[in-house]
Amino acid sequence: MQSEKINAADNSGSSLICGGKIDEVANATGVYTVTCVGADGQVKWADTFDNTVVTVGKALLLNAMFAGTTPITTWYLGLVDGASAPSYSVADTMASHAGWSETVPYANATRPAATFSATATSSISAAAATFNINGTATVAGAFLVSNNTKSGTTGTLYSAGNFSTGNRSILSGDTLNVTYTASC
Repeated sequence: MQSEKINAADNSGSSLICGGKIDEVANATGVYTVTCVGADGQVKWADTFDNTVVTVGKALLLNAMFAGTTPITTWYLGLVDGASAPSYSVADTMASHAGWSETVPYANATRPAATFSATATSSISAAAATFNINGTATVAGAFLVSNNTKSGTTGTLYSAGNFSTGNRSILSGDTLNVTYTASC
């Protein structure tokens, strides 16, 4: 009969060898969804489009998470004027955004609020904000900002973007429903 002995000093081990470095990247991104409903209640058009999350928006996100900066908890949506071909830069702020301007042909007294609910995933969405259109205009896209003043140039700009299908016409009596989903 043969017996085996295991000594307390014996051990075993394992290791994982990777061919390279393991990286995890979290990019701040977002998507706008805009639906235009005509005065007759029928959907005239809809568009979903990516955006540029600007440097001041990313800095706020990082500082609120890691440096103890007070987070901004109230956000508003605005509309980008489509009279030209808007362009965006990561350096844009509400005080300085040379490539685009805001359009305000809506009856709301202020920019509509983007109301977010808590999330347990890597994205968070705002409920649809409604713009009650009271003029004729061309709209190019949307932006997210911490100030509700129509045509205001203060507050923190988080992101802005253009429709994926080009500029769109809106008419008095239309309603624009805008949602924003932020991801990282």
